[in-house]
Amino acid sequence: MGLQLFFLQVRDEQTHKALPGIDIGDIGKKIGLQAVNNGYLGLTNVRIPRTNMLMKNAKVLPDGTFVKSPVSQLAYFPMVFVRCMIVLVNSGFHAMAATIATRYSAVRRQSPIKPNEPEPQVLDHVTQQMKIVPEIVTAIAYRLAGVKLNKMYEETALAVNLSDYSRLPELHALACTLKASCTYDSTFGIERLRLACGGHGYLASANFGNIFTWATAACTYEGENSVLYLQVGKILLKTWLSGKPLMPTMAYLGVCASWHEFPEWTGDWQCLVQALQYAATNKTLIASKSYTRRLESGLSPPDAFNVTGIELTQAAELHGRAFVANNFFEEVTQNRENRSASLNNLLEQLLELYLVHTVQRHMADILRFIHLTDDHLTSLQDRLETVLAELRPNLVAICDGFDFHDKVLSSVLGCYDGNVYERIFEAAKKSPLNQRDVPASFAQHLKPFMRSSL
Repeated sequence: MGLQLFFLQVRDEQTHKALPGIDIGDIGKKIGLQAVNNGYLGLTNVRIPRTNMLMKNAKVLPDGTFVKSPVSQLAYFPMVFVRCMIVLVNSGFHAMAATIATRYSAVRRQSPIKPNEPEPQVLDHVTQQMKIVPEIVTAIAYRLAGVKLNKMYEETALAVNLSDYSRLPELHALACTLKASCTYDSTFGIERLRLACGGHGYLASANFGNIFTWATAACTYEGENSVLYLQVGKILLKTWLSGKPLMPTMAYLGVCASWHEFPEWTGDWQCLVQALQYAATNKTLIASKSYTRRLESGLSPPDAFNVTGIELTQAAELHGRAFVANNFFEEVTQNRENRSASLNNLLEQLLELYLVHTVQRHMADILRFIHLTDDHLTSLQDRLETVLAELRPNLVAICDGFDFHDKVLSSVLGCYDGNVYERIFEAAKKSPLNQRDVPASFAQHLKPFMRSSL
């Protein structure tokens, strides 16, 4: 039967007490998101009227017969919508943390690069740039992917209303993999950005703590990430083995599978995107071969799928990352005539950094299937360092372009006016421990101890 939706009254309208047979309450304190009401519900001998069943798709007949939905994914369609929104929301959290770290790094001065010269902004240190700039471009990449994903949801929802369910599996697969990779990247990206701010990043008033707990919660709600990757892996496996026409977002699988080997490595943007797609394709092929081999050895399909889970999740993750990279590439290289030359130049720098950095992160997978020389790898490193230097003058302006109000960031480190140290001191003075010159604990504990004969 699967997951089915219904609604019912749980409390008395006059007394607000729980109705007979209903056990309801809050699940308890969480790591974060304390203002979000998460509860438990237990029902004992409670009848739910048929009129309370949400029966647009699945139905319950008057005689109690259950009629399945015409497409099983429809039961999860509302959850797919939330997953689509999570990509946009978490990319926003990522951008918030990047804004705070970038602004702080433009104010903080430390560690002279050259002897006998003034201390530079820490953002001038290449190691600091490497901590921060990839997080900025990753937030932008997922924002673009989230917009594309939500547009796809809207188109699919219109089609579903016309009883066209053909794109549901594709939307489901893409929403799962992007939700998983985006929440993972934003969670660990926010932590890297906190660390980039040194000890001040650990202050509650820096607000990294709240942003982190908001982001990391999404790694488990609306589907734990490894479970979502397994669902995507199952879809990739079925698609690979079926021999049917490929979904648009999986069309690259057919293209890359037709190559005897990877084309000549040119190193341009399309080459980098294709390298990720080629690695994803071959990861899917390996998972498919492993699954088939285990079936032939006598394992049942569920057992074979379970044992192949590691390879399937790896293929699913690369599938999502290849989509994000290709979408970023298309967004930057298309419709250039509608943008100014300076904006095109900046977007190309952001794309260059994202693709080079992503390929470097997944170099182990790429080298398994594509032969690269030391010169190729050195060239990628040189390009990374070059584009970091090109982006450096615009980093603060890029983050200003995210347009977060100071009240939204709620951070002493990320304020628009740059008065970091004044705000740190003001926040410290508001601490309850600083409201009295002599703490009450002195008279209660320390003073008697100091006057004792011990």
